[in-house]
Amino acid sequence: MSLLGFNDPLTAIASVITGLAIVLSLIKYYLYLTCGQFNSARRMDGKTVIITGANSGIGKETARDLARRGARIIMACRNMETAKQARDELTMETGNKQLIVKHIDVSSLASVRAFAKDIVEQEPVIDVLIHNAGVAQGFNNKVTADGLEFTMATNYYGIFLLTHLLIEPLKKAEQGRIVVVSSKLYQYASLNPSNINSINPVNYFSLFPIYLYNLSKFAEIMFTQELARRLSGTKVTANCLHPGVIDTGIWRNVPFPINILFKPVQMCFRTPEEGARTSIYLSVSPDVESISGQYFRGCRVYGLNRRVQNVTKQRELWEASKKLVKLTDEDPQI
Repeated sequence: MSLLGFNDPLTAIASVITGLAIVLSLIKYYLYLTCGQFNSARRMDGKTVIITGANSGIGKETARDLARRGARIIMACRNMETAKQARDELTMETGNKQLIVKHIDVSSLASVRAFAKDIVEQEPVIDVLIHNAGVAQGFNNKVTADGLEFTMATNYYGIFLLTHLLIEPLKKAEQGRIVVVSSKLYQYASLNPSNINSINPVNYFSLFPIYLYNLSKFAEIMFTQELARRLSGTKVTANCLHPGVIDTGIWRNVPFPINILFKPVQMCFRTPEEGARTSIYLSVSPDVESISGQYFRGCRVYGLNRRVQNVTKQRELWEASKKLVKLTDEDPQI
C-alpha cells in the first residue's frame, strides 16, 4: 500500500517535509517583501529619543538604527542587566556614545512616575517617544501591585500615564513624535470603557487567553487617535503601527507543549530588524511630520475597523484611564 502515491514511506515523508519547507520559505519571502522599506539616510543628530523595551527585539533594532543616525537614545528598560549589554553592543557597533540606560517597569505606576520625574528633571526636550515595551502574558493572568491586570498595565496603562507625564518636553521639540507599537490583533477584541480593568479572566474568554493581549492593542489604538485629536494645534504628532508578527522574546510565555508545535510557525515570522522598520519610519521620515492619529503597516497608512475608531468610546476610555492611573490636577494635562 502506497503512502501519498509513494511506495517508499520515507520518500513520502521526505516529500512532505520538502513541500512544507518550500511553503514556509515562500511565506517568509512574502512577509519580507511586505514589511515596508525605508532607505532614507536622514540623520538624527541633536535629537533625543526615548525607547521603552530597547534591550531586545524590535526596540533594540530601532535603537540600533537611530544610533547609526546619531540620535541621543534613552533606553528605558525593566531588565537593567540586558539593557546595559544591549547599550554596550550598540555603542561598539555604531560608535554612538550617546546611549543612556534608565530603569522603568511600565506595568508599575510608581516606576513610570519615577522614570518620568527623572526625565523631566534631566531632559528639557524630547523629540521622539517610542512606546515599544510590551508583553503577551495571557497564559498566566496576574494582577499588579496597583490592582491592574498585568497585560493591560504593561501594554496600555503605563504608556497612557507616561505620555501625560512627558508631554511638556515633547511639546518643546521642533516636531515631537509619539510612536505606539500596536498590533493587528486588535481586530479580535472589543473594549467596554466602563469595565477596562476586569481582573477576572473569565470575562476575557479564558479559553482564548491571548485575548488580553488583543484587548491591550485595541486600547492602544483608541488612545493614539484620541491623543492625536487632543494634540491638534501643537507640534506633537501621535501615530501607531503594526510591526508584523515578529520572532521576539514575547513568545517565550507560550506554554509547553504548545510551544513545541509553535516552532514551525515561528519560522515564518519576521525578524526584529524587519519589524522595526515602521517604528524607524515614523520616528525619522519627513513624510509623516504632519500626519497624526493614523495606523501604519509596512511604512504606509493602513485602514482600521470601525469599532476601534468609535470617537465616543475613545473619549470614554480616556476618562476611565485617567482614573485608573490616578492622574491628578497637578500632573500635566493633555
